[in-house]
Amino acid sequence: MTTVLETPPLPRRTNGHLPPPPPATGGGDGPDREPTPRRSGLDNLRLAILFFIGAESMFFAALISALFVLRLGTPVWPPPLQPRLPVGVTGVNTLVLLASSWAMLAAGRALRHDDRRALIRGLAAAAALGMLFLAVQGYEWARLVSFGLTVTSGTYGTTFYTLIGTHALHVFGALIWLGVTLALAARGSFSSVRTSPVRACAMYWHFVVGLWPILYVTVYLL
Repeated sequence: MTTVLETPPLPRRTNGHLPPPPPATGGGDGPDREPTPRRSGLDNLRLAILFFIGAESMFFAALISALFVLRLGTPVWPPPLQPRLPVGVTGVNTLVLLASSWAMLAAGRALRHDDRRALIRGLAAAAALGMLFLAVQGYEWARLVSFGLTVTSGTYGTTFYTLIGTHALHVFGALIWLGVTLALAARGSFSSVRTSPVRACAMYWHFVVGLWPILYVTVYLL
């Protein structure tokens, strides 16, 4: 008995041309045996930082809301016989902190181009400007305390030191993180293919920098 093998039908020509081959479905030993996995656009570290920044934003929003509620219940703000806040010096200090964010952006560009020296310079400049910001803030706080504005001097002092002091603690924590990142960058731990730790640090640094102008306007100017 003879077995007849069926041959697959030949593709029909369309306008004199053969139709394109079907897309690869995987399998076999060729380069298309498995689909190429998509690269994630956001790693777990930066995703965690985003969640943390969201929680911190809600925390500061609650503090600012409490400040407005207290101010609405006070006939005169600032209260009489209380020292006035250093608006001018703090305004210049705000520019110092904003400049640190620019230095961090420069560090990010250097990282993308594998420029290790520029990366170190950018991180060091951001850290130096952050420390200068805290030093000026500390000096002004010492002067305010000597003028009689303390945490226990009433609602005015309590709200001021709570909001501004909490932000200063966040800047200090960001400085520690930035210092560790700078030390790792000096050891050559980062490159254009390993950027996640630096980018996560930059995200948090930009957060504490961007938060400060809001606090400055709310506490010092309004």
